[in-house]
Amino acid sequence: MEQKKILVSGASIAGLTLASWLHRYGFTVTIVEKSGGIRTGGYPIDIRGPARQVVERMGILPAVEGAQIDTQKLQFIGRAGRPFTTLRPDELSGSAAGSDLEVPREALMRALAGTVGNHVTWMFHDSITALTDTGNGVHVLFDSGAHEDYDVVLGADGLHSHTRDLIFGPEEQFHRYLGYCVAGFTMDNFLGTEYSAHMWNAPGKSATLRATMQADSLHAFLTFTRPRPPLEVYRDPRSQRRLVADTFAGDAWHVPRMVEAMTRAEDLFFDVVSQIHLPAWSLGRVALAGDAAHAPSFMSGQGTSVALVGAYILASELALQSDSSEAFATYERLVRPFAEQNQALAHTGKFVLNPTTGWQLFARNQAIRVVPVLTKLGVAVGGGEKTYTALALPDYGTLPAHRS
Repeated sequence: MEQKKILVSGASIAGLTLASWLHRYGFTVTIVEKSGGIRTGGYPIDIRGPARQVVERMGILPAVEGAQIDTQKLQFIGRAGRPFTTLRPDELSGSAAGSDLEVPREALMRALAGTVGNHVTWMFHDSITALTDTGNGVHVLFDSGAHEDYDVVLGADGLHSHTRDLIFGPEEQFHRYLGYCVAGFTMDNFLGTEYSAHMWNAPGKSATLRATMQADSLHAFLTFTRPRPPLEVYRDPRSQRRLVADTFAGDAWHVPRMVEAMTRAEDLFFDVVSQIHLPAWSLGRVALAGDAAHAPSFMSGQGTSVALVGAYILASELALQSDSSEAFATYERLVRPFAEQNQALAHTGKFVLNPTTGWQLFARNQAIRVVPVLTKLGVAVGGGEKTYTALALPDYGTLPAHRS
């Protein structure tokens, strides 16, 4: 095996999955993460199709299943604030009932981190400043001033990946803005409900409240259209809060209460809804995984699943092949079609989650009103299952659990 020493940039879902499998295959792994620890919290995520197999092969399926949210109803609210239909989530996604896992992101992150433990070197509060491919390896300079040589560097540092910037150039050329911004936060569960989601819509705007098993809090989301990404508020939380509050001023339902909670939320997450489209996922001895390579956006509902699958295949191909370039090429050949199919789901997701015009909203409402009737008649709705399961997960069972 040519590659022995690997740097993973980003303690993300993809980054932790990479580190876990690379350690199992006998590599010496370092994770560099700019924050001070594993990032927990975040909204509920879905694990579907081959991603569930990855979790099972990692030995964490029981722990993940134990955190299952099991959302039982999705209620749609009209512009005036009155509910008009209620569905089961699987009726809308097209999945077979019980085939998906829906868990808090924190539960998955903790389970993944548990498989990594102290088997790797952690570098918190640090990041990569420069990468130099020497032909025999990669010389890495860190923001802390430290520097080190690695056989391979893997960027799993998200939508706004700095690793990607260093090897391919500025993000703007690969960033595909889908026309939306989202603000996510938690707030008191004033609804007093569990295992449910409630979505209010007006043209170009949506407000969603999700209740999980934690009855004391709600996951809240305010999503809205913007013709261009609001670059001026990216690094200014006060401006972000003001933009969201101005956009939803005067709206009905529980929107005023959500806006008020957003203005004082300590866990506010604000970003654009975008995808990453790259001509290649690797250059020399550096490769990208997860959102850094192929962000599908949360409107696809598949970011976590594709990240898990891609990271597992990338780590396994590095263990299987002696040449990193061949491993990277096989990884991309296997995963790219799957990632692109799941990216396409975001366009359907936009229609369902946030119609931009009054006519689109009317058409969406009429369509989802008939979903329960079609389901009772045995008519498949959604069509997502075919995409979720489009990749047959390779069997790497013959690889040794640990390399000497």
